Amino acid sequence: MRRPAGVSDLAGAATATGPSWAFTALKWTSFFHSCVYTSLLICAFALGKPQPATLVLGWTHGILWIGMSLACITAARMRIVPLRLAVAVAVLGGIGPFFGSWEFVRTQMAHGKRTRAAGSTVRQCEESRAETP
Repeated sequence: MRRPAGVSDLAGAATATGPSWAFTALKWTSFFHSCVYTSLLICAFALGKPQPATLVLGWTHGILWIGMSLACITAARMRIVPLRLAVAVAVLGGIGPFFGSWEFVRTQMAHGKRTRAAGSTVRQCEESRAETP
């Protein structure tokens, strides 16, 4: 399938050199969102809904969820993140951003395994070339 003019293959660049800066920024924002949400749950249920902390944390969670949803959907369209990750953030992020944070970790772990496997294959090819006269 052809890409429109002016759209680069960002996924190819990300897999060749490791996670892109955009993936890393989204991942850390997702972790921050999970911390905000955890704080909101603690304020709302364990501390008796102190104001204005609960209000501020609630608005922060809502704005972060909307922003992360839009950013992850855009990143999925640009092939920076997989569709599964974007769906986890956009659909499940409203009820718990932990789903998105877990998907970022899972995606990065899977990427690391592929990179290590590709690296060992390259080393094996280089070693076999060195052995042949």
